[in-house]
Amino acid sequence: MKTTSVSSSAMSNAMRYSQSRMQAELVKRQKEMDTLRVADLGLALGARTSQSVTFARDLERLNSIVDSNKLISSRLSTTQDALGKMGDAAQRLLTAVTTAASGDPGSNVTRDAGKAALQSMTSILNSSINGEYLFAGTNTDVKPINDYGAAGSPAKAAFDAAFVARFGFPATDPAAASITATQINDFITNDVAPQFLGAGWKANWSNATDQQIVSRISLNETTESSISANTDGVKKLAMAATIVNELFSGNLGAEAKKAVAQRVMTITGEAIGANAQTQSQAGIIEQRVSDASDRMKAQIGLFEKHVVDLEGVDQYEAASRVNDLMSHIQNSYALTARISQLSLINFLK
Repeated sequence: MKTTSVSSSAMSNAMRYSQSRMQAELVKRQKEMDTLRVADLGLALGARTSQSVTFARDLERLNSIVDSNKLISSRLSTTQDALGKMGDAAQRLLTAVTTAASGDPGSNVTRDAGKAALQSMTSILNSSINGEYLFAGTNTDVKPINDYGAAGSPAKAAFDAAFVARFGFPATDPAAASITATQINDFITNDVAPQFLGAGWKANWSNATDQQIVSRISLNETTESSISANTDGVKKLAMAATIVNELFSGNLGAEAKKAVAQRVMTITGEAIGANAQTQSQAGIIEQRVSDASDRMKAQIGLFEKHVVDLEGVDQYEAASRVNDLMSHIQNSYALTARISQLSLINFLK
């Protein structure tokens, strides 16, 4: 007759091994219960794991573009608000010069309107969001517009030099009263306009680039997502405000000032129209960004559904597995404790 020895130590070790396996399994099942996704993709999906990886990659890319579009929309919305404020400043200037052109030169009032328009325009164009200047084009870390009223302003120096070169004296000289309407119009056309509509703009006024920021707004679509300070609306508003600020501060005669006011009315009207067109373009771009985000959100929903179909686990089944494992582990601990208390001495008493 053969007898088989039974070792309480061997039984205890076997129980501990079983406990470690169940604890490792419990970690996986708890993860599945928390995420409602399989804990081990390769083990659960096998050959279909590549599909899951592809979906995850596409989801990450789509979500990244949607998040980027939120920033773009915020920048465009702020840009439109800024353009609206600049349009208001231009409208106030137009009101002032219209009054001056109708028979009341009102030098001080009109001059102050020009100065205020310049200050407003500069402040608006140098506004920033998230540390980037809105109207700087791709040169987002540099203020796009130089302050005309700052000490040593190259734009003011150029204007004053052009006036002296044309007439032989500054605008504040009493001799300026002899300048005719025809002469002042010719000065504006041939000497002032090139400083704003020609090479003088970038030399003295603007640090912005003509090239605008181009952003990807969907997987296969890009668009310009900024507005440069080098638009015609900005140039003409700066030109109109500077002319009023300088020539209504001088000693021009009444007829010359009326001619200036009439000319500025035209320039300001053109600035308002160009500014409105730029604002409309920004709105169209903002709508494109919004539409692209909506389309991608629909794609994200489809991808997430496919991912759930591949990786998803039933929450009730996952909870049941966790509960079963915890029950088995608790029972195992109880048995291990009972076995560890077994001793031959207890039976020899």
